[in-house]
Amino acid sequence: MVPADGARPRIEGEREGEILDATIAMLLDSGYDRLTMDAVAGRARASKATLYRRWESKATLVVDALLRSKRSLEVPDIDSGDLRKDLLAAHCGPTGKVDPDHARAMAAVLTALHTDEEFAREFRTRFLAPKLESGQRIFARARERGEIAAGIDLDLIAPALAGVLLHRVFLLGVEVDETTVEAVIDQIILPAATGTPYSASPDPTSAPTSAPTSARTSAPVSGPTSQGTP
Repeated sequence: MVPADGARPRIEGEREGEILDATIAMLLDSGYDRLTMDAVAGRARASKATLYRRWESKATLVVDALLRSKRSLEVPDIDSGDLRKDLLAAHCGPTGKVDPDHARAMAAVLTALHTDEEFAREFRTRFLAPKLESGQRIFARARERGEIAAGIDLDLIAPALAGVLLHRVFLLGVEVDETTVEAVIDQIILPAATGTPYSASPDPTSAPTSAPTSARTSAPVSGPTSQGTP
């Protein structure tokens, strides 16, 4: 029974973590539509009643699982004084690496945003809104430092990086790693935000520093094809 104040009872720390981990595992195995409370309970070796005492629906359970997964990747108070560094930290986490399971879990719930109204509401309010606000703060600080070109609409630019990455994972079936994140930031996001065209810098360890400048600048620069977006 739900308490009179509307709060649902908590399941103690490690046990709750096990259930949320099982939810992510089921999400990766079966997708959102085929995930059920019964299946999660079985995988976590918990009773269905235990799950319903804590989560009123599949939607709230999945959003909590995604939030737990996201928190393990977050870098608090991202403010290095440099837009590029802040974006890398925000999207690659404290280890500097992209978690492929988190990316796949995000892709697995995208269709539910159009088919499950409760999930869409929970996801946008509890998961997406805080992330968008965090991204906006990164770009707002960059604007205060003079890194953002005049006239740039931050409402368009701030969510663009996540959009490109999810497009690659969900539509193209391409795994995203930290190299991909770096390429999208350097070749798409920073040029759009700063108004400065992308220019590939030669690797000083792989090419002579005496290479003629004209040889590097005479042809249009498009960036590494293996990392660019389609």
